[in-house]
Amino acid sequence: MKRRDREPKIPPERYGTIRKEMRALLEGRILSAKDISADARISVREVYEHLDHIQRTLHKSGKEFVVFPSECRKCGFVFKKRDRLTKPGKCPLCRSELITEPLFSIRTK
Repeated sequence: MKRRDREPKIPPERYGTIRKEMRALLEGRILSAKDISADARISVREVYEHLDHIQRTLHKSGKEFVVFPSECRKCGFVFKKRDRLTKPGKCPLCRSELITEPLFSIRTK
């Protein structure tokens, strides 16, 4: 094992909280979890955890968390009633795995 493999990874320097940074990214923009992950420099799994919290607490600030649902690319089924923010695995109609990612945004009420 090389010496540099044993050195701890240092996270990038942040000037605010991750959730504040994510809220700023989403205001007025429509982004996927992968886009947020790249901009905020965190894993996609962490993005979904933070989005869940943002969704639950955002109503207090007079803003609205908007989710544009996933859609099957094969048959066009839209996952409108899905509560989870993550991408579905398969389409319930055609069983296809060709599904778009959900998109997220924040807008003023």
